[in-house]
Amino acid sequence: MKLYYAPGACSLATHILLREAGLPFDLEKVDIRAKTTEHGEDWMALNPKGYVPALRLDDGDVITENVVLHGYIADQKPQTNLAPAHGTKARLKQDELAVYVSTEIHKSFGALFNPAITDDARKATIDRLMTRYKLIEQLLADGRTYITGAQFSTVDAYLFTVTNWATPLRVDLSSLPNLLAYQQRVAARPAVQASLVAEGLVKAA
Repeated sequence: MKLYYAPGACSLATHILLREAGLPFDLEKVDIRAKTTEHGEDWMALNPKGYVPALRLDDGDVITENVVLHGYIADQKPQTNLAPAHGTKARLKQDELAVYVSTEIHKSFGALFNPAITDDARKATIDRLMTRYKLIEQLLADGRTYITGAQFSTVDAYLFTVTNWATPLRVDLSSLPNLLAYQQRVAARPAVQASLVAEGLVKAA
């Protein structure tokens, strides 16, 4: 498999999960603005949607969309317990959280990447984000290690990735101590550290 990514973008979650699952893969960095990859592939021909992540399967097919890719990776290595079995209530609950992260948190952060955003729009966006994070903060209030409990899951890779944007985008999360402690726990995982180093986001220890 080959993961097409942009450093620190939402594709980081798929990158983390590939390492967590122990699946073999190659990395191909994408220049979104230039619409090309580091080895000269036409990005828009490869993925007409124009955004990362994209995963080229061993048969050549290219699959996109965060939640779909995360579930696919988990299903390739069910013994890693990155997601519960299909048809169970636990899988239903995890998928519910994944869609919440996608539609309510990820998409809200998206507006803050626009350099032309007005001060009023920025404030409104951050207020909405903080409202969305209240659910996450409440879930973590019982002392659980990860968002669904004791087991690291696909949702953790996704939530960690988008929440990691808070610092560069100047979003103050200091009122969410459970979330901040959670971010530190996830960041300490070997697969997460390896992914951050591989994307040039942190230096190797």
